[in-house]
Amino acid sequence: VQLQASGGGLVQAGDSLKISCKASARTVSNNAMGWFRQAPGKEREFVAAIAWNGGDAYYSDSVKGRFTISRDNAKNTVYLQMNSLKPEDTAVYYCASARRPYGSRRLNDYNLWGQGTQVTVSS
Repeated sequence: VQLQASGGGLVQAGDSLKISCKASARTVSNNAMGWFRQAPGKEREFVAAIAWNGGDAYYSDSVKGRFTISRDNAKNTVYLQMNSLKPEDTAVYYCASARRPYGSRRLNDYNLWGQGTQVTVSS
């Protein structure tokens, strides 16, 4: 199973962007999915996670109220809608599939990772 992230790009502060992550198989539909990000020189950090059925979502404090995670299991795809983007949101965004049906903020709970998509927010 592979995860393919897409939709990143260069935007201005205050703009919106929606990134996607498509799985190559339906097996991930039983797992929680998460988005993480990594800025240059920094550790990878949790952004958002969603339960297998889309019923529960979790966000980091830095993106809560601006970002929305969602999923469409019929399309094997998870999304991250990012609004009111800030320069500090600049990073490579990674999607990941968890070993569990409900979301987690911990990197070690995720065993399948996509290749990442670059999001750059200019001031």
